[in-house]
Amino acid sequence: MNAPDIRDMSDVDLAAKLKDSRDELFKLRFRLATGQLDNPGLIAGVKKDIARLLTESRAREIKAAAESKAS
Repeated sequence: MNAPDIRDMSDVDLAAKLKDSRDELFKLRFRLATGQLDNPGLIAGVKKDIARLLTESRAREIKAAAESKAS
């Protein structure tokens, strides 16, 4: 998932994708611990997606606060 795709998401979709990504990260870590994960690089990719989602969420919070303060 790349940044332009994330920017196009609604707030509800963003929250849902964040929840799904966190669940996926949990499952990947569990598979890693049990020795069933063939590609541990997947964990890094999911972590980066979570970071992108959190960054966009925070940017929207800051923008909303600035707009409400300006009004």
